[in-house]
Amino acid sequence: MPNTETPSTEHTDLDLYPMPQLVGALIDGQFEAVRAVRDAAPAIAAAVDAAWPRIKAGGRLVYVGAGTSGRLGVLDSVELHPTFSWPQERALAVLAGGVGAMFVAVEGAEDDRELGAADVRALHLGSEDVVLLLAASGATPYVLGALRAARYSGALTIGIANNADAPLALEADCGITLATGAEVISGSTRLKAGTSQKIALNTISSALMVKLNKVYGNLMVDLKPTNAKLLLRAVHLTMHATGADEAEARRVLGQCDFHVKVAIVALLRRQTVMQAAALLAGADGSVRAALAAD
Repeated sequence: MPNTETPSTEHTDLDLYPMPQLVGALIDGQFEAVRAVRDAAPAIAAAVDAAWPRIKAGGRLVYVGAGTSGRLGVLDSVELHPTFSWPQERALAVLAGGVGAMFVAVEGAEDDRELGAADVRALHLGSEDVVLLLAASGATPYVLGALRAARYSGALTIGIANNADAPLALEADCGITLATGAEVISGSTRLKAGTSQKIALNTISSALMVKLNKVYGNLMVDLKPTNAKLLLRAVHLTMHATGADEAEARRVLGQCDFHVKVAIVALLRRQTVMQAAALLAGADGSVRAALAAD
């Protein structure tokens, strides 16, 4: 039996716990998720190193999973556009059972290996694409079918599982094992296994975006300001990076469609937004390089 399915020996009377103890046990279990991801840091770093050249060359990030794992992939994919202005067509999510499975469980879909392969083949993957495949068990048939189709296409595959020696991690180009062990509620991998997957996905996609020059220092300078909150965030980021007051930051941001990168370079170099945009284009989008350009 996989460790993620093995009943925990720590909380055999969980249903008898008074509320403070019950809540504490559930929270404490999440710390094991953090430890599992930290232990997997070398494998995660290797996966990012392998993925970065392909994504830089124009590849797509594709997330594949079933149930909780698949929904976590969807979540990571949709957050990249507002956070980093990542093109929506370059962050795709494939979920066993289709879009509807995001909201209602589609029983049996995860057991269909050929469906997983077919869903991936429909994306017409190429050698520059990167496919992140998630399954707590590491043996979900839908995900394994998708993995083999992705490898056949020449795409880079990153397999993320929560059990040692899982086929998903062993057969992927880059295998990541998040050894979270038994769940507080036996077999409920939406708990610490799911938490560990969320952390790993956040880490991988965020690291890629940093390497792609979408962060200056630790500032999120390539966000898409699609609502009032993000517009205000763009203003504050620009002020923080340049020392400009709010009025000046808003003035320059207004000239460049609230593109924080452009505003920062224009303000710090005392140039027009057109000149700043040209510098950024010549510096592969790097604010640091644009600021240092002759």
